[in-house]
Amino acid sequence: MEESMEEEEGGSYEAMMDDQNHNNWEAAVDGFRQPLPPPPPPSSIPASAREPPGGQLLAVPAVSVDRKGPKEGLPMGPPPPPEANGVILMLKSCDAAAAVAKAAPAPTASSTININTSTSKFLMNVITIEDYKSTYWPKLDGAIDQLLTQSPGDYIPISYEQIYSCVYKCVCQQHSEQMYSDLIKKITNHLERVSKELQASPPDLYIERFNIALGQYMGALQSIVPLFIYMNKFYIETKLNRDLKDDLIKLFTEHVAEKHIYSLMPLLLEAQSTPFQVTPSTMANIVKGLYTLRPEWVQMAPTLFSKFIPNILPPAVESELSEYAAQDQKFQRELIQNGFTRGDQSRKRAGDELAYNSSSACASSRGYR
Repeated sequence: MEESMEEEEGGSYEAMMDDQNHNNWEAAVDGFRQPLPPPPPPSSIPASAREPPGGQLLAVPAVSVDRKGPKEGLPMGPPPPPEANGVILMLKSCDAAAAVAKAAPAPTASSTININTSTSKFLMNVITIEDYKSTYWPKLDGAIDQLLTQSPGDYIPISYEQIYSCVYKCVCQQHSEQMYSDLIKKITNHLERVSKELQASPPDLYIERFNIALGQYMGALQSIVPLFIYMNKFYIETKLNRDLKDDLIKLFTEHVAEKHIYSLMPLLLEAQSTPFQVTPSTMANIVKGLYTLRPEWVQMAPTLFSKFIPNILPPAVESELSEYAAQDQKFQRELIQNGFTRGDQSRKRAGDELAYNSSSACASSRGYR
């Protein structure tokens, strides 16, 4: 009986609390649903109450909802009604922030793009085609000029490290094709000028000037090819399946040697028939250079080439020994006709015979017969 009464009292208490809480929540919801009065104009608010945008967001009280029931010892009370002043100030601060945003000048698209472009260019170290043409290629152009016009043994005041670095950066920035085209065009123009100068040379200076042009160009290649080694490795050999040195030698062959070979070869044959008309070193340099440029030119004068390059003529055979001896005798007669006597060789043979006779006499005196 007592237990049933206690249960009825407990149930009625819980029902009463549920009804009270339900009524409180409905009152709170109705309070939120009521329309708020319009905010006063900004001029009616004192300056001391005005705060920077966002400052009044903290003035709105937070509604705490406690989900724990009365059985846990934490009674649930009705939530406090919202304060209209906090909402008004929050709306006012939002309006002030919007006004500040409207007053501030918006960044233009061009300025944003320029900033992003300059920043990315600085970070990536990009070399544009304009940078290549205005900064990097002029340095290479000046160095190539000096290398092509230097004389053997001359000192050139250029920084090989700087030129090497320029080539490396241009290759890394995908300017290899343009740089190769500029290099070929540069050297081609130089060789065309050299060819015109040779054409204007008199016959007595033609061989010597051709030797100077050939030696100067081959010496320049020994410096130019190593400077462009990165371009050669990562562009010419990879994409063109060629070699830079072979391409530059081919340029001299096409623009100089082919244009002058038919004028040069008769002069070389004439100089060969006249001893010391051309120094042996000059003759050797030209013949070896022509053979390097185009080995097929050996067929134009095989005897001339065989005197400076081994294994040009076929091997000697026994049946032609008499012919070889006749050629040697002819060459000796030509030397004698040009003023070269055999006096030195005669004295040498006489000295050898005297030494042999004296040694034989000593041997006979000792009993060796």
